[in-house]
Amino acid sequence: MENTVKKAWYVIHTYSGYEDKVKENLEKRAETLEMQDQIHRIVVPKEKEITTTPTGKKKELERKTFPGYVLVELVMSNEAWFIVRNTPGVTGFVGSHGGGTKPEPLLEEEIDFILREMGLSTITEVDFQVGDYVKVISGPFNNMEGKVVSLDLSNYKLEVLLEFMGRETKTELELYHVVKAN
Repeated sequence: MENTVKKAWYVIHTYSGYEDKVKENLEKRAETLEMQDQIHRIVVPKEKEITTTPTGKKKELERKTFPGYVLVELVMSNEAWFIVRNTPGVTGFVGSHGGGTKPEPLLEEEIDFILREMGLSTITEVDFQVGDYVKVISGPFNNMEGKVVSLDLSNYKLEVLLEFMGRETKTELELYHVVKAN
């Protein structure tokens, strides 16, 4: 069997109501044990919900999309598996069969969808820079090409000059909406 060092997203099961505490504990353990190179991002999937109080006031709430579950991006190693598995509040990995077996990671399409719905992205590396040409692969500007004028990697966005209706128009796009043009 090939030993890969590719990071992937896994689902861990937690005691219901302990999702945020598990995230916090796991981040602290990864830092304390200097495992940040193996345990990367930890996400509690949440969505915003607007409700109306009995007095008619609108209130924005955040509710957990998958109560009892936390997503963790990691390089699956014996050490990383052990640390996650033995974090207080974690009951196990989803997709592991039996007590000692390693779980299957989420498919890229699954995690892309979940993180996009949360306004996050799975993109960790960008292979283009200001001045490069990109092609839009989804959304209203699909198949258009333009020049990158700025990158905002912390928010997974970029500004591109697109020719639209006979003139160049600066448009803000999500990184996952573009690829490098040929």
